[in-house]
Amino acid sequence: MTNAKAPTDQIAALPVHWDKNGKLRVLMVTSRDRGRWVMPKGWQMDGKKPWRAAEIEALEEAGAVGFISDTPIGHYHYDKRLDDGTSTPCRVMLYPMVVEKLKRRWKERKQRKRHWFSPKKAAKLVEEKELSELLREVAENRKTITIIEDMRKSA
Repeated sequence: MTNAKAPTDQIAALPVHWDKNGKLRVLMVTSRDRGRWVMPKGWQMDGKKPWRAAEIEALEEAGAVGFISDTPIGHYHYDKRLDDGTSTPCRVMLYPMVVEKLKRRWKERKQRKRHWFSPKKAAKLVEEKELSELLREVAENRKTITIIEDMRKSA
């Protein structure tokens, strides 16, 4: 019999912008441990709404500043490796964020790289299957893109 641990909730931003050709791009950062491409994410913060915590993670991990939705576009699961070598299952709520600008200097700039990718390329780069599916959905699903475009217009 397995003693499965309930997942711990985390939050993440899905930072996006439209390039000069009008194509949607996704901003990803490298993880600090193995240098994998990931979304800016972290633990929920006391006293902060989840989307505000995701916005803070995007600023600290990627130097991204913009407008974040209070409605997640979905969630994904992964196993978070802890400092003691163990891991804990996490469920990550993903909040879309339209990036207005990237700071040249940000908190974790010496620990991470950042790069813009097409949603399809981003979907291929991530290890988490559910996140890959969400990114493919962003690339293919007009409804998801419309939500993001509406955010941009109302900002």
